[in-house]
Amino acid sequence: LSHMLEHMMFKGTPKHEKWVFSRTIRKHGGTDNAFTSQDFTAYFEIVASDQVPMALELEADRLRGLLLDDKEFQLEREVVKEERRLRTEDDPQSYLVEAVFAQAFQIHPYHWPIIGWFPDLDAMTREELKRHYDTYYLPNNATLVIVGDIKAETLVPTIQRIFGSIPQGPTPPQQVPLEPEQRGERRIVVKRDAQVPFILAAYKVPNFTSPDTFALTVLESILANGKSSRLYRSLVYDQKIALAAGAEYGMLQRDADLFYFYVVVKPGQSIETVEQAIYREVTRLQQEGPTELEVQRVKNQEEASYIFGQDSNFRQAMLYGQAETVGAGWQHVNRYLEELRKVTPADIQRVAKQYLVEDRRTVGILIPLPPNPSTANATISAQTQER
Repeated sequence: LSHMLEHMMFKGTPKHEKWVFSRTIRKHGGTDNAFTSQDFTAYFEIVASDQVPMALELEADRLRGLLLDDKEFQLEREVVKEERRLRTEDDPQSYLVEAVFAQAFQIHPYHWPIIGWFPDLDAMTREELKRHYDTYYLPNNATLVIVGDIKAETLVPTIQRIFGSIPQGPTPPQQVPLEPEQRGERRIVVKRDAQVPFILAAYKVPNFTSPDTFALTVLESILANGKSSRLYRSLVYDQKIALAAGAEYGMLQRDADLFYFYVVVKPGQSIETVEQAIYREVTRLQQEGPTELEVQRVKNQEEASYIFGQDSNFRQAMLYGQAETVGAGWQHVNRYLEELRKVTPADIQRVAKQYLVEDRRTVGILIPLPPNPSTANATISAQTQER
């Protein structure tokens, strides 16, 4: 519903017809877009500082004035279904990631993919979308972030004038079902048309409320972030059993999430052999810990990335907006480097032992299927006709 509503937010209000929002932004030299994550939907505009009031007027208008026409809803639902086909159904690796999350979270809303499964999209109604809009699209449930060449003392009265007349509504429900403790490894195997096997090993880890998140951030980089990481060097360079290796972890989640490794298996290599090679690297780090040099190198890289990111107004706005929206508070962004610098090799070894354990693990395996003969023949026929 949240993702579908994101699409509908460009469909017009009584004041501004369909697509006028984006055309107006572009007319004034700006750009705009939106996205939906596991925890929030974000809308953003990049405009010259003298055009900020114009962008605010547009946002205030659609905050409570959306039309939600049923015909437009029916059309946009087909657009979302096509988006799902392209990004998930036709992408075996994305399909596996979705399946692993559904397996790892059985009660918590992270179980459901943001875009939705086809039965959800087919069953969705305009009335449900309207209820969702009326429940969550309220000024008391929104975070407004403005970064750039502005003066707060001048802009705040403008914001109050534009948004102040919009009445707040009842506080939206915030209760989220508590995910039961995982008591053993879970595994899922997906067989799809694909070029090579793909392995994903995901572990339950805490969110920003735990101080361990800073050590987990460094752990991610040491094990699997970049070509100098342990997993990449071992599996791709040394053993030559994988084509790629990496990891994904984000501390700014509203609730406990997944820390996962992924590996693209080299053709001709055993999936079991590659999977065990991943765990050996994890075990080695747990037993021996990282070196001081490794930790310092990663912290230097993280600090450089953070500082260079400050050059982007968009990046700053997204960090502050995300931190404030999920409950961490904007101060979390400002103290990130301070906390990161405190991480020691002992901290990293401890969190690796605590969280990267079999009983907290959900494993996904993508097994390529042989090409469908009818599909292959059709492709050959089409290529012959083109020639």
